[in-house]
Amino acid sequence: MSLDAVLKRIDDEIPAALDRLFDLLRIPSISTDPAFKADCARAADWLVDDLRSLGFAAAAHATPGHPMVVAQGGEGGPHLLFYGHYDVQPVDPLSLWDRDPFDPELQDGARGKVIRARGASDDKGQLMTFLEALRAWKAVHGTLPCRLTIFLEGEEESGSPSLIPFMREHADALRSDLALICDTGLFQDTAPAIVTMLRGLLGEEIVIRAASKDLHSGMFGGLARNPIHVLSKILADMHDETGRITIPGFYDGVSELPEAIRAQWQNLAFDHAKFLGDVGLSIPAGEEDRTPLEMIWSRPTAEVNGVTGGYTGDGFKTVLPGEARAKVSFRLVGQQDPQAIREAFRDWVRARVPADCEVTFEGHGASPAGTMGIDHPAFEAARAALVAEWGRPASYVGCGGSIPIAGYFKTELGMDAMLLGFGRDDDQIHSPNEKYDLECFHKGIRSWARLLARLA
Repeated sequence: MSLDAVLKRIDDEIPAALDRLFDLLRIPSISTDPAFKADCARAADWLVDDLRSLGFAAAAHATPGHPMVVAQGGEGGPHLLFYGHYDVQPVDPLSLWDRDPFDPELQDGARGKVIRARGASDDKGQLMTFLEALRAWKAVHGTLPCRLTIFLEGEEESGSPSLIPFMREHADALRSDLALICDTGLFQDTAPAIVTMLRGLLGEEIVIRAASKDLHSGMFGGLARNPIHVLSKILADMHDETGRITIPGFYDGVSELPEAIRAQWQNLAFDHAKFLGDVGLSIPAGEEDRTPLEMIWSRPTAEVNGVTGGYTGDGFKTVLPGEARAKVSFRLVGQQDPQAIREAFRDWVRARVPADCEVTFEGHGASPAGTMGIDHPAFEAARAALVAEWGRPASYVGCGGSIPIAGYFKTELGMDAMLLGFGRDDDQIHSPNEKYDLECFHKGIRSWARLLARLA
């Protein structure tokens, strides 16, 4: 029985595969909201049942947060681990959704049919591409293609607080020859890609307090310190006029992009004008001496994600606020040390706070950047499999986002990781009306089958 028989089985079973995906999408597994704790457990149990139907020994393991699903099956060949996450982002604001986020529907889209629901692309649809490839393989061959471990997390969208302790406790069960991660996308929405560089992430919340209470701006304005003024000046000072970040030591561990990689990226012909134009912008910001792809794949950032203070409701209130808050995130690259940057940032802020104000901080996660080596023969096998399915060259690319698990596989388990996924930039993965193109779901399943045929 050949690969052709597996691919035909995939094609014939797409309606049934969609039914299974829709069942999973109907479960509102929002990990960051305690109100959905039972639903997260229900999603884990659903996956355990599905994996058992494929012949895996599967179980949902309790953690202080949401369950981790681990399954073992198959034999022979390389030992591969597949990672995905079953939890999803919150759906707010609900009013911007065209339909119930957890009532999936196949709709007409700009490129054809799309699956519309929260989690359709990130990451339920993507993780199911791998499971459906295994289902077709098992139906045709009667066995799984090789020794496999499936590792599905329920806290990826809420900072993964249980992940590292769980990995350390279950290291023997999880350690394998190579980890496969399906949580990325196509390059410029059409070309298959293997991600080899991921930025790390550091989150900080700053609170500047001045007066002991909100004040009348007529009675105290001009005399009393305004914490919004203080905070705004600090945030503005994070970058100089060329776009460089001014925090001392921030660029320690940031290496220059190798010329061979720079040349490959230039050959990708990235259309930054379209990339910005699709979101209503036209002029690149950031460091003046860097190309657009460098800025989003291989350079660090400091971004203000939210600012609050004073009166922000309808109408107007002449208040002089007692405090102001900001959430700041840093995308990290190379060998940047998240904890060292956290301390440097806090010291830098403290030095700018006037004597009659106080500042407090709250950390929101910290993970280093990840660089995946491509020496493992599976990487070239993956490129060949992707070319065969998509009919276009498959490139090694960077990713501006952060997927900490890729680095943890290396630091905690000594394993390399390969990231390939089939999402598109317009999937709106953290926004209302999330979707996943049916073509990507279908071809993603076929891509995994082609790769497994080369590795098994």
